[in-house]
Amino acid sequence: MSELGVVRRDAVTARELISALWQRAAVSLPEWRTLSQLLAHSLDRHGDSAKWLTAIDAMPDVRTNDIDVGATVRIGSSSELDASAREVLHRCLLALHPWRKGPFSLFGVDIDTEWRSDWKWSRVEPHLSDLRGRNVLDVGCGNGYYGWRLCQAGARVVGIDPTIVYSMQYLAVARYLMRARPSFSHALLPIRLEDLPGHEAFDTVLSMGVLYHRRDPAEHLRALHAHMRSGGELVLETLIVADGSTEVLIPNGRYARMRNVWHIPARRTLESWIADSGYSAIRVVDVTPTTVAEQRTTPWMRFTSLADGLDATDSTRTFEGHPAPVRCVVIARK
Repeated sequence: MSELGVVRRDAVTARELISALWQRAAVSLPEWRTLSQLLAHSLDRHGDSAKWLTAIDAMPDVRTNDIDVGATVRIGSSSELDASAREVLHRCLLALHPWRKGPFSLFGVDIDTEWRSDWKWSRVEPHLSDLRGRNVLDVGCGNGYYGWRLCQAGARVVGIDPTIVYSMQYLAVARYLMRARPSFSHALLPIRLEDLPGHEAFDTVLSMGVLYHRRDPAEHLRALHAHMRSGGELVLETLIVADGSTEVLIPNGRYARMRNVWHIPARRTLESWIADSGYSAIRVVDVTPTTVAEQRTTPWMRFTSLADGLDATDSTRTFEGHPAPVRCVVIARK
């Protein structure tokens, strides 16, 4: 019996599961052998990895075909677990805190994530090409929420994000969802974009909420370009300065209390960066201010969030006095 209270019998362990899921990425990625050597050591680089893997192994071993990959990625219903097993599941999932992207619901355990990622997806999805049969790279994918939405639309997805706990959250969802949807191809790799081998393997590349965290935004755009096939589609979502106050905001220190925010361009500046990086058919398809209804602290993400990053007396400004967050979605072609 594990410390979280569930007897494990013949269930696949978390390490066995992630190895199998990583192999799915080999369909889309060249130089898999080199990458697999890097992946073999990636999970162990974080001191909490053993704790997280133990939590995943302790999750109730239950199968369900009741899956709904919609605004909430829902797996099973509360009637499929008794109260004791559901409490164990709740503790196991909460051990993987903080949950930032979602929402998810597993057997009646509702994970109220920091971001209402379904709202962002509703702004992006109508502008995408038909995803059926496309190989998609999701850069900075977090726990893979968008990857499940992409799979539901018919894509084969490789997500990359170096934050190990997000890989653990993905595993927690995948161990139930992939049993019910074996046709889904969704692998999440805990690596950086610069670690990804090969070039021109993907029909669609997503970079959502990443560009402003890159010291060199032009280099990031070129790297995305290099992994796209000719005619491929870029889906870029990032912060912009929408009030016309500057061409590029370079925060001195933090932005809305966020670290590692290096460049926030005006819309025209962003379009120029994208064009200079080799893209064409550039379309700004959405510009939306971020609100405290879309990004907030919850019991599943107890750290500071957007409300803490805004001026307490003027919600149009950040805590530091910068324009409040506005996000822009751009679609472009290689």
